[in-house]
Amino acid sequence: MKTPEFVDPYQLHEGIWRGPRPVIHREEDYHSNFFPILAEMEQRHFWYRGRYRFLLWSVKKYLRIVSGSPLRIIDLGGGCGGWIRRLAEAISDRQMELAVGDSSLRALELARLQAPPEVRLYHVDCMDLGWQNRWDAIFLLDVLEHLPDDLAALEQIRQALRPGGLLWITVPALQQFWSYNDELAQHRRRYNRADFARLAELAELTLLDARYFMFLLSPLVWVSRLLIRPRRGILSATKAAELLQQTHRIPHPVLNTALTAIAAAETPLGHWIRFPWGTSLLGVFQKPLDERMH
Repeated sequence: MKTPEFVDPYQLHEGIWRGPRPVIHREEDYHSNFFPILAEMEQRHFWYRGRYRFLLWSVKKYLRIVSGSPLRIIDLGGGCGGWIRRLAEAISDRQMELAVGDSSLRALELARLQAPPEVRLYHVDCMDLGWQNRWDAIFLLDVLEHLPDDLAALEQIRQALRPGGLLWITVPALQQFWSYNDELAQHRRRYNRADFARLAELAELTLLDARYFMFLLSPLVWVSRLLIRPRRGILSATKAAELLQQTHRIPHPVLNTALTAIAAAETPLGHWIRFPWGTSLLGVFQKPLDERMH
C-alpha cells in the first residue's frame, strides 16, 4: 500500500494561496471587526494562554503517531496566526510545513504580522476546501460553533487529511453555559462529548480523545455572565459591539496573571483525569488509515 498523492488546487497570488473559486467571508459567522481584538487577546489574554497550554499537551502526545517529513499542518479559521506561532515555537524537533487558512483577508493580513515568515497563508472557505489528502494535521480552534453546517465542514476536512492524519478541535462546551456572550460572539451551538462522538461517526473519523477544559474557571465564567447579562431586545448593533469588546478585553494585569495561573493548573491535570465539565471541549480525531490507495 502507498499513501495517495495529495491534491492542492491553490495557487500563490500576491503572498496568499487562493483556490479556483472565490471565497467570501461570512460576516454572520464571525464579524471582521473582531479580528484586531482577537490579535491582541491571542498574545496576552489568560483564556488563550490556558487553551494553548492545554492543547499543546495533547499535540505532543498524539502528533508522534503521524509519520511524514515535513509534517504538513494547517490551522483552519486560524484568525490572526497566534496558535501557529505558538506551535512553531513549541514543536521544533520535527520539520514542518505550517499554514494558516481563513476566509477573512483582514485576518490573514494580521496573521502575516504574527506568524513566522515561512508560514503559508491560505484564503479558504471551511465549507468548500477542495483539498484531497493534503494535510497531516489540521486545527479547527473555536471555529466549528460558527459554521452553518458542522458535519459538512468535517467531511471537507476528512477529505483534506492524509490517511492517518489528525484533527484537533476546540469548541465552547455544554448548552448549560449558553449566554448572551454566545449570541454576541455569533455562536450557533455549544457541544458535549456525545456530540463529538456522533459527528466523528457521521464524518467517518475516529475520535481518539474528547475532554472538557476551563473547568477551574467555569464558576467565575458563569457568575460573570450573570452579572453582566443585558436585558433582551434592547441592544443596538453599536451597543452589542461595545459589550462584546468589554467582555473580551484583557483584564487588569494583576487579575490576568492570577487567572492565567488558574488556567495553567489544568495542564497536565486535565489530561490525567477527565473533568466532569468545563466551558470548553477539546477533541482529537483521526482519519482512518484504511483509506490508503493500493
